[in-house]
Amino acid sequence: MSRVAVLKGGRSLERQISLKSGARVQDALERLGHDVVGIDVGHDLVGRLREAAPEVAFVALHGRDGEDGTVQELLEAAGIPYTGSGVSACIRCADKVLAKHHMRDAGIPTPDFFAFNETAFKELGAADALPAIQERLGFPVVVKPSNQGSALGMKMARGPEEVPGALVAAFSYGDKVLLERHVDGRDLAVSILDRAEGGRPLVLPVVEATPHEDDRYEARYEIGRTEFVCPAALTDELTQRAQDLALQVWELLGCAGFGRIDLMLDRFDDELYVLEANAIPGLTDTSLFPQAADAAGIGFDELIGRVVELAL
Repeated sequence: MSRVAVLKGGRSLERQISLKSGARVQDALERLGHDVVGIDVGHDLVGRLREAAPEVAFVALHGRDGEDGTVQELLEAAGIPYTGSGVSACIRCADKVLAKHHMRDAGIPTPDFFAFNETAFKELGAADALPAIQERLGFPVVVKPSNQGSALGMKMARGPEEVPGALVAAFSYGDKVLLERHVDGRDLAVSILDRAEGGRPLVLPVVEATPHEDDRYEARYEIGRTEFVCPAALTDELTQRAQDLALQVWELLGCAGFGRIDLMLDRFDDELYVLEANAIPGLTDTSLFPQAADAAGIGFDELIGRVVELAL
């Protein structure tokens, strides 16, 4: 058994979700017999890692500093192996705009979009281009910050009058905003787990999330507000397409260890569109990655054990 530091919490806006993920991971590792040190990440992280002297770090951080390559860079500098994707893949996944450009350049279907930073609006007159952008994308349009997860700052603008408020909300969470064509369809997630022996990663069963509430994004994080179906009720052909597409994105962005790709299935023509890639998916009671693993016959403790084994 190994000495494992579980990095959780942090100072991002996704702190509470990270604490839940980290607590579950810590409990699983202790049941597996590992020597576990939980670290609520803050300004003293490097000192606490030096004191704990772990053989491996389990990164259960979400949002800024955890998913964007920052803590991964620190762990590499300290010579500590860690779970999940490396620095460059985390950077690509964390920036939704960067990831979508990579996908579009590679011919991977992702909803049409435009992205602007604050400078474009304040100094380059981007607001005057909004009518043309809205005509290109149509309504409703999804407005969201480029580098936040857990649906933070995400708004649906159903008409031109709702766009300014949605932009203000998104800019309150970051300095770059994404305007994306809304795909009316089914919310799917495909999780992927590397194999310790190498070879093709294990693509887990597809999960479909159907929120009961109007706010489909926030509802996912509270028990009872969303119905999850795994495996999703799809034809074999659609399931294969979704899994193949997710694996394409995983390989394109350079992901490793474990991760989750979010897609939309257009309800009118059964076309699949990739929304984003999550280098550090949630591990809470309602998170999709553990549900997919369970449907594949991999219990939570075994899943966490495999992720640590991959890091080592």
